[in-house]
Amino acid sequence: MIKSKGISVLSGGLDCTVATSIYAKDYDLTAITFNYGQQSLTQEIKHAKLICEELNMKHVVIDLPWLNEISNSTLTNNEDIPVIEETDLDNYEVTIETAKSVWVPARNTVFCSIALAYAESIGAEIIIVGWDYEEARTFPDNSKEYLNAFNETIKYGSFDDIEIKAPLIDMNKEDIVKKGEEVNAPMHLSYSCYVGKDKHCGTCESCKRRKRAFVNANIVDSTEYIRG
Repeated sequence: MIKSKGISVLSGGLDCTVATSIYAKDYDLTAITFNYGQQSLTQEIKHAKLICEELNMKHVVIDLPWLNEISNSTLTNNEDIPVIEETDLDNYEVTIETAKSVWVPARNTVFCSIALAYAESIGAEIIIVGWDYEEARTFPDNSKEYLNAFNETIKYGSFDDIEIKAPLIDMNKEDIVKKGEEVNAPMHLSYSCYVGKDKHCGTCESCKRRKRAFVNANIVDSTEYIRG
């Protein structure tokens, strides 16, 4: 049977790995990793390729040098990534500041627009993203409202019937790890760190959330952390 086509926006991170795994058996997927000058680019491409090999997906890298040029994000300007204490992960005042520090202008809007163009060009029906409830507390372009608005835009901006799928949109990180275990997602191949070293730094907010999720889910975390 010929499978319908889909696009995965795949950074190689935990969330997008689990989200993509949910659809991998039922769709012929092409994963896109974006290069916008992020510190973790080398690791993102490396791990995205490994995930694609595991899930039998095509993989492409799309360069966006102009996004790096206009960004003041610590993800792209080689400044120190904010360090956060685990006790502050649910502190909105602290995490909104770290979110603003790593914010890349209109990143998900740009990514999804390009993914939509790619989907139209190959006749894909879905675009998979790893947006979730926990991230949406401080990143507005991870929210259910944003998802619904973008899908509404697609209805008016495309001839094709294409939908962004965000299966984790109501989940926190613990739920995501549990879901990943359920669908046999290759979470061990995923990479979440903002810093971009061979091993996860263990101190950036993304690493802290990853570590806490595995602990709270009571699932073995095979991730190697430099600290912690």
